[in-house]
Amino acid sequence: MSNQVNARKLIALACIWAVLLLVPYWMPPLGGYTALGTRVLVLGLAAMSVNFLLGFTGVLSFGHAAYFGLGAYGAGLSLKFLAPSTSISLLMGMLLGGLAGALLGTLIVRRRGVYFAMVTIAFGQVFYYIAFQWSSLTGGDDGLRGFSRQPLDFGLFSIDILSNTNNFYYFVLFCFALVVAVMGFILRSPFGRTMLAIRENERRARFLGIPVERHIWIAFTLSCFFMGFAGALYALLNNFADPKGLHFSQSGDFVMMAVMGGMRSFWGPLLGAAVFVILQDYLSSITVNWMSFVGLLFVIVVLFFPRGLLGVVRRKLVS
Repeated sequence: MSNQVNARKLIALACIWAVLLLVPYWMPPLGGYTALGTRVLVLGLAAMSVNFLLGFTGVLSFGHAAYFGLGAYGAGLSLKFLAPSTSISLLMGMLLGGLAGALLGTLIVRRRGVYFAMVTIAFGQVFYYIAFQWSSLTGGDDGLRGFSRQPLDFGLFSIDILSNTNNFYYFVLFCFALVVAVMGFILRSPFGRTMLAIRENERRARFLGIPVERHIWIAFTLSCFFMGFAGALYALLNNFADPKGLHFSQSGDFVMMAVMGGMRSFWGPLLGAAVFVILQDYLSSITVNWMSFVGLLFVIVVLFFPRGLLGVVRRKLVS
């Protein structure tokens, strides 16, 4: 039985990566475009970062967009003022988002439930208003412009491949694969098992001698590093960063993607992001009230499919 389960998991994993690898070939004939697939990957990574904290540790943050936006600004400011290097911009974006999360995590790690969520919103809005008001650096409401993704520099030579849409998709897919591999490794490690123990019963975990606050702080910090990296990729995708990326409504979108796809599953948030982004792209071309339809789908999933859309897919495949 266990061999059958492992075989099914390997087949499902192979199917996921096959679909992602062939996006530039199957999406255009269906009416999509490659840049839409790139956006799904980036926002899917952001939703998986939220799920790393929410689905596997049981802690809800409604301010994670702050670290997404900081990652975007870190990448943009690095390209504009520090060095014209794509790799350095990704590193700076990840560091800015992750280190900000590490510092703020020490202040909020003892809060739980709605108090934790409200404090994360408060800190997130602080970053939003700083970005909104500091127009001399961030561009204010107009956003940060004047930068673009640069050729990949390998020291002795550089390759200008990121200007091509398909090539940039595969670059983002490569970055996505690296981060997802790190996430998977952490979740399969003893630390990841401890995260699950805290999620299932924090009181019992504390009774067993697990330093709960320290583990939650580490999980929160790692989640912010992943989120900062996703924000840096988003800045490279759009060659633009604006304060809306830090707003709590963006955090709500990430939580919605995670819950809609399957909150406690590893790949669920990616499916939720794909559904959210594709519906947004299609419905926004028809009506300005596109969010009403996405919200209705979210309510239906929450009420009737508690394991999310991925749970529905798994049930259909098993049956």
